[in-house]
Amino acid sequence: MPSSHRPVLIKELTAHHRSRVMHHFISLDANDRLLRFGSNLSNELITKYVKGINFEHDKVFGVFSHRFRLVGVGHVAFVPRADRPLVDGVVQKVAELGVSVSSFARGHGIGSKLFERAAIHCRNANVTVLYMHCLSSNQTMIHIAKKAGMSIERDHGEADAYLKVLPANPGSVMQEALQEQVASLDYTLKSNVSAALHLFGFGKKNK
Repeated sequence: MPSSHRPVLIKELTAHHRSRVMHHFISLDANDRLLRFGSNLSNELITKYVKGINFEHDKVFGVFSHRFRLVGVGHVAFVPRADRPLVDGVVQKVAELGVSVSSFARGHGIGSKLFERAAIHCRNANVTVLYMHCLSSNQTMIHIAKKAGMSIERDHGEADAYLKVLPANPGSVMQEALQEQVASLDYTLKSNVSAALHLFGFGKKNK
């Protein structure tokens, strides 16, 4: 389980991590699935969803516990060019964010850090609007959205949150690069430790 004394490091995930993302989502209970997907998806539908993630087109970010377990996932899905809105004659680049955190890993700011990581990537990718859709009962995500300055619209028990993303600058590019570098070093260390524990027979699935 993440410690309040450990920094929350966000690692960009690739197709290599697809099975870990699958396990993270399937490990969510019925209520958490409802909050993350808007409905209590079955294991089959979650499997189909994860298999359909295009890691080359979208961006997926993850948080690994000190036991090398994926405990938080942020999925940034970019809206296809043909579906992007036109505002004042300018095509808006829009991305949608979905965030989930394992129940035992909450209370350590993982959701907020995943949002921040997604937002800075969107900024550097020239996204103009970052969007989140969630149930009004998902007070954690609504709190994160409000804290980030997102505009929130509610309708029939659901909430849509929008953030107008600032243009990229050298500082934001450097910030994202440094965050990924530190997270990659941390990931490599955890991976090596996990491999060593398995080698010597200590590879229990702990939180």
